[in-house]
Amino acid sequence: MSTIPLPSWRDGATRDAIVSFVDRVDADGVPREDRVAVFDNDGTLWTEKPVQVQMLFVFAQWSAMADQDPSLASRQPYKAVVEHDLGWLAAAVDKHYAGDDSDMKTLMSAVARASAGREVEAYTDQARNFLYAATHPVLDRPLVDCVFAPMVELLRFLEAHGFTTYIASGGDRDFMRPAGDALYRIPRERIIGSSLGLRYTDGALTYAPEMAFFDDGPEKPARIWSRIGRKPLLVGGNSNGDVPMFEFARADALRLLIRHDDAEREFAYDTGAEAALKAAAANGWTTVSIRDDWATVFPLVPGQE
Repeated sequence: MSTIPLPSWRDGATRDAIVSFVDRVDADGVPREDRVAVFDNDGTLWTEKPVQVQMLFVFAQWSAMADQDPSLASRQPYKAVVEHDLGWLAAAVDKHYAGDDSDMKTLMSAVARASAGREVEAYTDQARNFLYAATHPVLDRPLVDCVFAPMVELLRFLEAHGFTTYIASGGDRDFMRPAGDALYRIPRERIIGSSLGLRYTDGALTYAPEMAFFDDGPEKPARIWSRIGRKPLLVGGNSNGDVPMFEFARADALRLLIRHDDAEREFAYDTGAEAALKAAAANGWTTVSIRDDWATVFPLVPGQE
C-alpha cells in the first residue's frame, strides 16, 4: 500500500479502494498522460446547499437589478431573491436533476443577463473578491472554507502519483477559475464548466446575454473530450448530472460518488442523486459516505471545529 496517507479519510473500504487503485496504476506503469482525474465541483469539491455557491454570487446582482427595475420583483428568479426564497431556487436545480428544466431555463437565462456586457477579467476579479468576502448562509463559515478537506487532500494525493486533475462542472467556468487557482491549486486552463456567450469588440472580450452551453449531463463527456482528448482514469461526482461522465470514463477507471448523508456536519440529501446512486449500486462504483468515510469535512477554522 502507498505510504502517502489520506488523514482526513477514515480507515475503511472506501479509503482502501482509493489507495489500492492508485497503487495498481503505479504498479501497472500507466503512462502519466493517461492519468487523468476529473471532478465535478458543486457538491463534490465544495458544499452546494442550500444553493450552489455561484448562485449566492448571482443573487446580489439580481437584487440590484430588481432595485433598478421594480417590475422584476414579480418575476422569477428575481422574485425568489427579493423574497429571500431559497426554496424556489433549490427546487429549480432539483427539478433539473429529475429531468424537468422548465425553471432551470428561466434561472440560467437570468444568470446570463446579469453578466451581459461585462468584461471577462472584471468578472473574474469580482468573483474572486466575492469568494474571499462572503460567508455561507447556513454553515456560518467563510465560503473559502466550505471546500471539502478530504477532496482537496485527494487532489494532492493523486497529483503526487502523476495524475493531472481537472474540474468539469455545471458551474460557470469563469466563476470557478478563481476557486480553482486559490482553493484547489488547479490552474484555470484545467477548469471545464458551463460558459456564458462571449463577444469580442475593439480589444475587449465581454459576455453576451445568453449561455453558450450548460456543462451538465450528456454535455460533460463532450466538453471533457473537447478539452482533454482522453477518457478519465478517475472521476468524482455527486449527482444525476454526473452519470454520463461516469459512463464515459475508461473501463478501468475508479468512479467516486459522493453521498451527502451527514446532517450534523454538512447536509443530508439524496434529491438530485437518485439515478446516480442506483447506477453506482448496479455498476459497482465506489460510493463515498460523508458521514462514514470522512474524519473531517471542512478545513479547520479557529472557533468553528
